[in-house]
Amino acid sequence: MNELILELKQISANEFFGPQNKNIKLLNGYFPKLKIVARGNKITAYGDKNLLDEFDKRMDMLFSYFSDYNNLDENIIERILASESKEEYTTSDESGKVLLHGVNGRIVKAQTTNQRKLVDMMNQNDMVFAIGPAGTGKTYTGVALAVKALKNKEVKRIILTRPAVEAGENLGFLPGDLKEKLDPYMQPLYDALRDMIPAEKLDNYIEKGIIQIAPLAFMRGRTLDHAFVILDEGQNTTHAQMKMFLTRMGKNAKFLLTGDPGQIDLPRRVISGLKEALLILKDIKGVGMVFLDDKDVIRHKLVKKVIEAYKNIENRE
Repeated sequence: MNELILELKQISANEFFGPQNKNIKLLNGYFPKLKIVARGNKITAYGDKNLLDEFDKRMDMLFSYFSDYNNLDENIIERILASESKEEYTTSDESGKVLLHGVNGRIVKAQTTNQRKLVDMMNQNDMVFAIGPAGTGKTYTGVALAVKALKNKEVKRIILTRPAVEAGENLGFLPGDLKEKLDPYMQPLYDALRDMIPAEKLDNYIEKGIIQIAPLAFMRGRTLDHAFVILDEGQNTTHAQMKMFLTRMGKNAKFLLTGDPGQIDLPRRVISGLKEALLILKDIKGVGMVFLDDKDVIRHKLVKKVIEAYKNIENRE
């Protein structure tokens, strides 16, 4: 029987192995024909040479990822084992860096291949579309890039907006004034900001208008200069709304548009402005497009399975 011994260098064995060797047990599940033993700072695998070669390649990718991010869980292990090449998990000079240090020292980085592509794309273009299902980090990565640009004084303000389309709910029945009705709808944007900016400073930014969070309708008639602008949930814009938003772009502005064409809440027979814009703008220089998929899901592992289950049903219809 062939044997492969891998030594963990400059990596904490306890953290890499996980509590009660959880990560090693996951590896055993993905390589059932190998016997994998973790002891001390070494991993020893026994089995067929071809399988050991593949295991060696995948472990090298896992070591590289852990060295970069100091983190490893079931979702990450699954993504790396399913990836086609090591290049998918190597980081470029810019996209692999820490975007910023958030609240309580939280390190905010692009964590997946396509998130890193999004970072690179925003560095290369003034307008970028980030398209993908829920949980792929489109908005979170975008907000991190916006906060970084503000901290580096590359822009003077951040503007975050969403089309106020009611996903099966009636906002009119909610209590309070317009802001109080809409704040819960804008909550994902607030959540991302609270991870990255201390509460008191965030409140100050919002009070001074340095950070603005508003429904898309509030963008009409404005020229957005020196701003990092994110349109979230872009799939719920109409043709007119999308055209209005895109033409708000002013001097020294960065525009990021995110959306999931699979979760459109518009009335039937109303064309999504996002879908239309992707076709109209695909050949325009300075406009970038990044397409994320279920491999980029970084929420609970069940989210990926839910996306796959719905995709299977929709493909049969």
